[in-house]
Amino acid sequence: MDNPLLAHDGPPDYATIRAEHIEPAIRAAIARHRQRLAAILAEPEPGFATLVEPFEEENHALARTWSPAEHLGAVRDSEAMRAACNACRVLLADYHAEVGQNAALHGACEAIREREGHWLPRAARRLLDNLLRDFRLAGVALPPEQRARFRELMQALATAQATFDENVLDATQAWSRHVTDPAELGGLPADALARAAAAARQRGLDGYVLTLDQPSYVAVLAHATNEPLRRQFYEAWTTRASDRGPHAGRYDNSALMERILGLRHETAQLLGFASYAELSLATKMAATPAEVLGFLGELARHYRPAAERELAELERFAGRRLAAWDVAFYAEKLREERHAVSQEALRPYFPLPRVLGGLAQVARQLYGLALEPRADVPLWHPDVRYYAILDHGGAEIAGFYLDPYARPGKRGGAWMGDCINRKHLGGRRAQPVAHLVCNFAPPSDGAPSLLTHSDVVTLFHEFGHGLHLMLTQVDYPSVAGINGVPWDAVELPSQFMEQYAWRAEVLPLISGHVETGEPLPAALLERLLASRNFHAGLAAVRQLEFALFDFRLHAEYDPATGGRIGEQLEAVRREVAVIRPPEFNRFAHAFTHVFSGGYAAGYYSYKWAEVLAADAFAAFEETGVFDAAIALRFLDAILSQGGSRDAMEAFVEFRGRHPEVGPLLRRDGIAA
Repeated sequence: MDNPLLAHDGPPDYATIRAEHIEPAIRAAIARHRQRLAAILAEPEPGFATLVEPFEEENHALARTWSPAEHLGAVRDSEAMRAACNACRVLLADYHAEVGQNAALHGACEAIREREGHWLPRAARRLLDNLLRDFRLAGVALPPEQRARFRELMQALATAQATFDENVLDATQAWSRHVTDPAELGGLPADALARAAAAARQRGLDGYVLTLDQPSYVAVLAHATNEPLRRQFYEAWTTRASDRGPHAGRYDNSALMERILGLRHETAQLLGFASYAELSLATKMAATPAEVLGFLGELARHYRPAAERELAELERFAGRRLAAWDVAFYAEKLREERHAVSQEALRPYFPLPRVLGGLAQVARQLYGLALEPRADVPLWHPDVRYYAILDHGGAEIAGFYLDPYARPGKRGGAWMGDCINRKHLGGRRAQPVAHLVCNFAPPSDGAPSLLTHSDVVTLFHEFGHGLHLMLTQVDYPSVAGINGVPWDAVELPSQFMEQYAWRAEVLPLISGHVETGEPLPAALLERLLASRNFHAGLAAVRQLEFALFDFRLHAEYDPATGGRIGEQLEAVRREVAVIRPPEFNRFAHAFTHVFSGGYAAGYYSYKWAEVLAADAFAAFEETGVFDAAIALRFLDAILSQGGSRDAMEAFVEFRGRHPEVGPLLRRDGIAA
């Protein structure tokens, strides 16, 4: 059959890709890659142009085949799609391990680095250095039995991590709450009620059906006056895929978590590392576990006292000790009283079309870009849109898909993924294309999707990731865009871009009342800006709790005792948390960033990159947030470089010095 996943002459034909295409396409792509690699290695005296560049070309082709398939597994889940993607994850994990252990390829790359490295361009040298590092991390130097074991571990991890993700999705979608008495839903915003009523009609029920999609969960926790309802939602959310809660044991990730930790630890030890945390840092900016723990400890010393003060004040406001499911509700009430602003009151001013228009203006003022919607690109869902990125001369240089709304069969959260990476090899070019995925409340009653300001920040964040992918000037896919960028630096462009959603110069561009088109009134804008630091301490210690838990889990793992997951989490909470969750809380069982995503022993990267981003943005604050010269410097030093150079060198080139924590503390209103 004609397989749309094997057509690489433009964006993927998402309208025709089906689950049955995926495994045949991946098998064909792997077979081609294996055949081409053998031919490349057969060349006499291979050099960079005759070995590394063709190898890059084939890696790019394999990625172009898999990226759309993997993406569909996240946004259009079905039993058939899930089975196909899981089978391919195992195939790819095994094949990548096979290539990583190819002694002939490793030896040829070493010889090329020795022979040609001194005159190759910086990006090419970086590519070679990364290849040689990755060979080592794939076990190329291990004895045969250990190489075979490494491949087994990669296959087992691919399967376990995919199953973890599926359990979370299934547990999230399995729970709902049918309500027939509107009095039970007091305080819920009108759009949340409209979505719940629509969900009930779709199921042939009267009243309302509330689900655990993220917009509904946030709305209940922040606005429902019915405390038992808040508690019920909190318990359902924090016990997903665990041994507790409404579906106790049904999708339980407990054994999988232990298995994943054990597999990672064995992998690290096979490669000569004391822990998976050390292995993780082999590709990051931070050099040692002690450096990471010291960094997190320093932030905790600054933020925990502020968080304690914030919680004490909130409990005085509420007049009682607060349970975990009460905090968001009373925090929203306190925010409204103190700043006369609430997320729900802001929604009418942030219709998605207006926000996108303002975001396009920001991109144009900073980098001379234009965002042009295209109707001729195949899509995977009617809600999705495609935009071409045009440079200041009107030439198309990149593109991105935007999939903005929550729906059944779509993974929760928000992310940017690569669809196509930039490539310019042997006269053949590929323009970068990004996937930008969010889970905003969908349009209802004929009105566009109305975003909270928090949603707006999320959109700016993911667009920042997208710019990193789309504005790269590096021709080698392995070090272009976000590829090759240390994981603790990859959040720099996204968290940098978030800052614009908080600027008085930008908010009038991205706001306009859904009915009148009037921008955010000056008084409301001022109150929103004044609320920025509201509960900054509580937000920070929550992230520090996640980061410390993740890192210690991997740094201190002992096969004799297992992960000690509950024990580790409790120890971290005693150190940094100020809101103590109930005993039934099992947040770790749905911690997809760490157990099935790319943040294992790397969740600290969010705070690490936040320091970089706040410091980088401070350079703009000194002269103007749309300063053309500084924007060009940021583009040249950071966005365009991808992973082609050392991340710290790139930051120092832009900022003129090493990063400092002061700008982040000042931004959050925390005394240094």
